[in-house]
Amino acid sequence: MKLYKYFLITILSGTIFSCHLKKKKENDIKNYKLSVEVFKGKEASVNSYLFSNGKSLMVMDVLRSTKDAKKLAQFIKTKKLPLTNILITHGHPDHYIGMDILKKEFPDAEIIVPTIEIKKDIIGFSKWMESVGWLDGEPNLKPQSNENPSGFDYENQINILNSNTFTLKGGGTLELKSSYKPTEAEHLTTVYSKDLNALFTSDFCYNGVHLWLGQGVDSVHIANWKSELKNFKEKYNNTETIIYPGHGSSSDAKLFDVVLKYISDFESTINKSESKDEAIHIMKELYPSWEQSDFLLLFSVDYHMSLKEVK
Repeated sequence: MKLYKYFLITILSGTIFSCHLKKKKENDIKNYKLSVEVFKGKEASVNSYLFSNGKSLMVMDVLRSTKDAKKLAQFIKTKKLPLTNILITHGHPDHYIGMDILKKEFPDAEIIVPTIEIKKDIIGFSKWMESVGWLDGEPNLKPQSNENPSGFDYENQINILNSNTFTLKGGGTLELKSSYKPTEAEHLTTVYSKDLNALFTSDFCYNGVHLWLGQGVDSVHIANWKSELKNFKEKYNNTETIIYPGHGSSSDAKLFDVVLKYISDFESTINKSESKDEAIHIMKELYPSWEQSDFLLLFSVDYHMSLKEVK
């Protein structure tokens, strides 16, 4: 009888302790306050976003150069919280070049992408950049191979989330969507936070920075882009949702109209211009204060004027 009571007390105690831990975990998840800070890169005027719930950190996109990424790493360290994940929204290098230095500075952080398609985009773009010499200035981002064993191991370092949500360790869920038609990139991810009432558009939106309409963004991509922007406008126009773009400062839903107008102006400029210089001059006059005219605008005009010449 005594033995029976002993086992009964032990089982009850274990059950009570287990319930206590479960309730504590649930309370810990509920008792968070999600925040986000933007870190602006110098190259390509691209943004990195750092999410925090007061217990852990997640960084979204990691800039265009190792130099910028080192500054981002120092910024993250000032928060004195563990960085658990590095989320890459799409396969353009201005959003993932910093992966190497971030992984070295925070070895426990897991690099994640929402879909296999985005992982393939990153690997494909990196192989292409290596083939044309664009990664000579970033040798650590050259794909690992038998010929280059010290390169970046894209296959094993990048993990696929395969989910439309991501929850920070300690609380705070982000809604991810990557099921868009090809636009500025073949595959793009948007992130929505109910806690922040904020939409992170990645490169669907730029603000005060010339759009990338260069190689890979043809007339079909542009038509898709405009269509998606109209969808965003319809969904968020009468809300107080904060819009965080891939490049430039945060805004409200009016930003969708700004980007739509820019695309329309760009198409019109390409159609009526007789030279690349003329097209660049017109766009600079229309958008005199916008950044990256010597990079994003230059390559965009070059690509579309070349397509025009072929026709």
